[in-house]
Amino acid sequence: MDRQPLLPAEDVLRFFPAALEQVSSGVILFDDQNTILYFNRAMELISGWPREQALGRNLGMLAPEAMRARYDTRNYPGASNRVQELAATPHDIQLVRRDGSTCWISTTLSQVTSEGSDLRMVLITDVTARREAQARERLLSLGFDETQSAVLITDPAGCIEHANKGFRRLFGFLDSEAAGQFVPNLLAPGRHEPEQIKAYRARLQAGQPIRADERLFRKNGQPLWCSVSTNPIFDDYGKLVNLVIVLMDITRTKVHEVLQHKMLDAMVREVPTVEVMQMMCTEVEKIAPQVLCSVLRVDDGKLRTLAAPSLPDSYNRLVDGVPVGPRTGSCGTAAYTGETVVARDIATDPNWEGISALALQHGLAACWSTPIKSNDGRVLGTFAFYYRQPHEPDSFHRRLVEVIVHLCALALEREEARNRIRRLAFYDDLTGLPNRSLLHAQADQAITAAGHNGQRLAVLFIDLDRFKQVNDSFGHPGGDELLRTVARRLQEETGPMDIVGRLSGDEFVVLLNPCDMATASERSEHLLRMLGQPLQLGEVEIRPSASIGISVFPHDGNNMDALLHHADVAMYQAKHNGRNRVRFYSSEMDECAQERMALEAALREALEQGQLQLHYQPQIDIQNGRLHSVEALARWHHPRLGSVPPIRFIPLAEEAGLIGDLGRWALQEACQQLHRWRLDGLEVPSVSVNLSPTNFHNPGLPDTIAQILRQQALQASDLTLEITEDVLLDGDPTTLQVLRQVHALGVRLSMDDFGTGYSSLSYLRQLPVSELKLDRSFVHGIEADEVASALTQAIAHIGQSLQLKVVAEGVESAEQLRLLGAQGYQIAQGFHFTPALPAPALADWVREHLPTAAVV
Repeated sequence: MDRQPLLPAEDVLRFFPAALEQVSSGVILFDDQNTILYFNRAMELISGWPREQALGRNLGMLAPEAMRARYDTRNYPGASNRVQELAATPHDIQLVRRDGSTCWISTTLSQVTSEGSDLRMVLITDVTARREAQARERLLSLGFDETQSAVLITDPAGCIEHANKGFRRLFGFLDSEAAGQFVPNLLAPGRHEPEQIKAYRARLQAGQPIRADERLFRKNGQPLWCSVSTNPIFDDYGKLVNLVIVLMDITRTKVHEVLQHKMLDAMVREVPTVEVMQMMCTEVEKIAPQVLCSVLRVDDGKLRTLAAPSLPDSYNRLVDGVPVGPRTGSCGTAAYTGETVVARDIATDPNWEGISALALQHGLAACWSTPIKSNDGRVLGTFAFYYRQPHEPDSFHRRLVEVIVHLCALALEREEARNRIRRLAFYDDLTGLPNRSLLHAQADQAITAAGHNGQRLAVLFIDLDRFKQVNDSFGHPGGDELLRTVARRLQEETGPMDIVGRLSGDEFVVLLNPCDMATASERSEHLLRMLGQPLQLGEVEIRPSASIGISVFPHDGNNMDALLHHADVAMYQAKHNGRNRVRFYSSEMDECAQERMALEAALREALEQGQLQLHYQPQIDIQNGRLHSVEALARWHHPRLGSVPPIRFIPLAEEAGLIGDLGRWALQEACQQLHRWRLDGLEVPSVSVNLSPTNFHNPGLPDTIAQILRQQALQASDLTLEITEDVLLDGDPTTLQVLRQVHALGVRLSMDDFGTGYSSLSYLRQLPVSELKLDRSFVHGIEADEVASALTQAIAHIGQSLQLKVVAEGVESAEQLRLLGAQGYQIAQGFHFTPALPAPALADWVREHLPTAAVV
């Protein structure tokens, strides 16, 4: 405010009113109590207050609420509060109009002193329009200068006239460096052809804005992608006067777009992962020329090079196979910790201690490695930037890596998924061996090559012996462990040209390539020995065994289907001949195999339709000639095949998994027949039934026996179960437990065919048997063979020492019966008495040949 010269009060009152009505500024005259004494016409227009209502009121009514609260309105703006300040520091203030709205005013204060009276006059100018214009200019300035985007104003030719702060931040040029520069030459030197610039100018002259994504360069040479909008500005006469260019940094989006498009396109086209990574590294190095890229995969705890196109081959070979762990360079440490590792200076970085020379000698001074992680957090690999000079990653490189690591993870997870699908489709999940599909494909290739080269090869069909017993004894985990062990042993004993696969269950196939019959025989016998090595399952040690069938190309077939079928046929022959042996295929085996399949189908039908019968052979007490028991023996007379001997259909039932059904049928039928005999008045002391060791794998067998006995009103002592010495070879812990539970019922156990099998007395002592049955092979020729006689004598002594009854089978003459009785045998059975008879015939024989005490 400008201080006016002081005039006498009466002069002011006399002169001002007339003069002040003519001025355009508002005028207020007030006394030292801030009472308004004069209010001109211009002031009425500015404030909205009529002069009549304003006169005599306090000047504070025109002040904003905030000022009225701060200063006493009675004095405002009196001498004691800010009059001098306002006079010394003129400035714009707000005025409150009568309607409550505000406006901006500029004030000039004058003070008049006359005869002790102080009058003050304030001149007021409405500056609202100016203030609003200034505010708009300030906002426009802020919008132009403070935006994150770079904004350039150029002349019509594209030379820079003004650049905002965003341009300086984004590109790094000072105003003095940018002023007058042709934009394309400054930001993209050499990247625009004259014809392209000419076409741009023509579009702008036509009033068409241009928007494009451009690859530009900062002052330091670092590339970046920008979205560039160029807008032409014309004057009132239609002349192009300026260009407004707005540049937005889209590097991250563009890099993501470019790399993602290329990588996804490559993945869709099933390009191998190595090639995808090589392409990605090449693209990144174009975007960021200062870096050398590396992509490593983590495989079984080691780093494996996927892509490193610009790193020296000798260095890549050194890195490939490095174990993941702490202080194993940037990549090994990043893979180990799952965290980003920055080595600004490899020479001094602790993670490179002891190995820094490997990088330094190849001119690599810095390394920044980022782990590539799957969705579940596993480290799949690493992505690294190498630098030729000590260096820390800048913001541009960090944005690049954020994009790249995501795409690398996508590619590696996709490869993992493809490998999982491939393994599910072509590999056995349990053993990792090729499955049937892949085995056939690989074998077909080998057979084709062998045919072209005139070579032979052999197909080995391997089936584990008694695998079901292992599964029953140790559960599926034990069976799975056996299968994995067999697979591993087969792989260890085969060569690089051989093929090993698993068909299903306990069936394996080995293709020996090349291989003739002599070599196949030698190698298969070696495989049997290796497979038979001890294996610890839980607390039990078992010795696996297998049966192997062999077919030879081209003699036994010219394709895998034929060779596999013939090897399968030979394997069944090996199993039929006693297991744990090798058999070569012969054409005669096909007939046996077909006959076996037909016989198995017929046996199933016989069990379902009740075509089997039990015949009974009496067991006689040698001392008194009375009936001791009867042995139930299964017989099968097929309508077409005729009589099928037990020696054929019992082993077949074992192999076909029918032995359990056969055993239950025999138990039910024999106990039911004993009940009928007793109802008919025939006193048969007990019945013996033969069960397989497999029957004792069933923990429910004791309950089944107890239920059958109850149904037929029999006592446990009425039943004897005959078991063979094979039970001693059974590694199933369930077997011995079930045997003891059956014995606890009161059912007697008899050891059948004693002396022909394992015959371990230590195991025999553990079994709860009540009697031993001498095998018929020892009885035959006992009259004239001193060795046979000595053996039967020894077995009798064993039974007596263990306090067991001893039963002699196969007695065919009175002399044999006499000799056995003299040796201490208590019970005998055989043709000397009668062959096994159907139940009615057995009843007739008992009534006719045995003492009347046998009949009630």
